[in-house]
Amino acid sequence: MDRRRFASVAGAGVSFQAGSAAVDSATIMSALVFQLTGSPIAVGAVPAILRFGWLSPQLFVGYLAQRGTSSLQYYIFGAFGRAACIAVLAVALFLGKEWATENLAITVMGLWTAYAFTSGIVAVPYNDIVARSIASKYRSRLLATRFFGGGVLALGVATIADQLIGRLAFPDSYAAIFAMAALLMFVSSAVFISVGEPGNKEKQDINPSFLEYLENGLKVFRTDEKFRAFVLAQWCGGAVLMAMPFYIVHASNTGLDLENIAMLLGAQTTGALVSNALWGWWGDYRGKGNLLQAIAFGRILPPGIAIGFTFIPFGDGALTLIVYMALFFILGALANGLTIAVIGFLMEISPDDQRPAYSGYFSAITAPAFLLPFPAGIIASVFGLEVVFVISMIAASAQFLIVSKLCR
Repeated sequence: MDRRRFASVAGAGVSFQAGSAAVDSATIMSALVFQLTGSPIAVGAVPAILRFGWLSPQLFVGYLAQRGTSSLQYYIFGAFGRAACIAVLAVALFLGKEWATENLAITVMGLWTAYAFTSGIVAVPYNDIVARSIASKYRSRLLATRFFGGGVLALGVATIADQLIGRLAFPDSYAAIFAMAALLMFVSSAVFISVGEPGNKEKQDINPSFLEYLENGLKVFRTDEKFRAFVLAQWCGGAVLMAMPFYIVHASNTGLDLENIAMLLGAQTTGALVSNALWGWWGDYRGKGNLLQAIAFGRILPPGIAIGFTFIPFGDGALTLIVYMALFFILGALANGLTIAVIGFLMEISPDDQRPAYSGYFSAITAPAFLLPFPAGIIASVFGLEVVFVISMIAASAQFLIVSKLCR
């Protein structure tokens, strides 16, 4: 194993994880949008935009990367582009304190959308470069190292965010948090590209047209049973995520002061941090599929816990904070485990010579599932948050059953 390449790829991931924690869609961004709009629909749109934007460009990037001999150029464009979007968002929040609230909300959502779609350009080249750089038996440990280091740094980010929210007026506090996130993302991009990729890929003798590329994707979906089951499981996973932005709204409805948002981010980061050693060991020694199965089962728990909280009057503000910190701890641990499992499993089932294409197909087919948090906002407005959590729990159960069958 090339230790320098391992360390550099992990280091770039550490910096990005810390930066992305500062703009986390389930905590920081949801709280910002909720304070700007007070709308559950807008809150539901935050993760929907992020996930859909992340997945949508990958079909096209996969096609381009599959035809060429290098993936790094696409990584450079996407990585620096997403950092620039967050930097512009920080400037908009700083200047926006003089604007009408509606105008600031529209600007925030527009720049968030740009960030999401630009981020999506990164995924295909990242998976391709990492898979060619790091042997399979080290990949879960690589991702666990990335998340562990990023989690340590993100705890510092959460502490700074807590101080900024407490000391600066709204929205200056969020502007400072986003500026910090942009800086970390720029550092991450620079570190990753400084290593380069491990030699150019072998150029294909015959490059398919885009239509042929799409037809091949449909053929892969029809004939590759593992790929098809994995896609169906990911669709269920998208339904599970319907509930993610509403945990913070649920906490607010039960009496938690949103000034404690950084405490919840810290709990979520800590959960992600301490679980990394477990997920890294599990994925490399028990298998990527086995890890995916365990995480799918674990995702049943948070919506069930949230439903239970609805019927328990905590009363005391300190107790409410402790209980929700425990819930966000679990959410953080499961989110990290899911990322490690999904990326690792996709690398395992993708043929070496078609990995960019498989990443593109997988992302394109599953992208619509991650729009589900948006209608979840409508469901929450009409029927209440509890219905959203029930749907999420049912989807998690279905994902577990599909993954269990896939592993068998």
